[in-house]
Amino acid sequence: MLALLHTSPVHVPVFDALRDEGHPDLELRHFVDESLLDRARAAGPDAVAADVRAAVDRAVAGGARAVLCTCSTIGGVAEAYAAEAGVPVLRVDRPMAAAAVAAGARVVVLAALESTHAPTAALIEEEARRATRPVMVRSILVDGAWARFEAGDSGAYVRLVAAAADAVTDADAIVLAQASMAPAQHLTTTPIPVLASPRPGLAAGAEAAWRG
Repeated sequence: MLALLHTSPVHVPVFDALRDEGHPDLELRHFVDESLLDRARAAGPDAVAADVRAAVDRAVAGGARAVLCTCSTIGGVAEAYAAEAGVPVLRVDRPMAAAAVAAGARVVVLAALESTHAPTAALIEEEARRATRPVMVRSILVDGAWARFEAGDSGAYVRLVAAAADAVTDADAIVLAQASMAPAQHLTTTPIPVLASPRPGLAAGAEAAWRG
């Protein structure tokens, strides 16, 4: 069983569909706590570290063989707890970051939340050091996108993200920093690779759960 730690309920059907498509024998258990993102935005990811650890502990106590955090803002906090958790604890965006580094040295990060920029850029730079490849990360905030997400207008949200991706001209890869942005990947017309986290992140989580 793979446990998923979400900060929005919109992710539940997305990951269920990806499971059904590519990992039908994998059991998923979803833990949703929207307050984690709210507090991390206000006071920084470390402010919710204790609650993230408690959520991971609950998942492990419930039988999780691995835990996947789908929130980019708090993913690093969750991942840092892996050594104490006793099971693999992964952040959904790490495989995407590795793919971005492999694509080339110029990476543009699109985010709807300011709090996502620093963790995502740091992750890409970490993967670049691991791969011993140069990287230059540029972050762009998609103006107005998060307001549409919070209003429940997912169509407008992903269209704004897709338009921002199509406006990028000088990059080897475009990273959609938040899992909720993934549908925009199918609306873009840019020739630049547009990378999203849910599919590769779930694949990594599934592998960890089976291995664990």
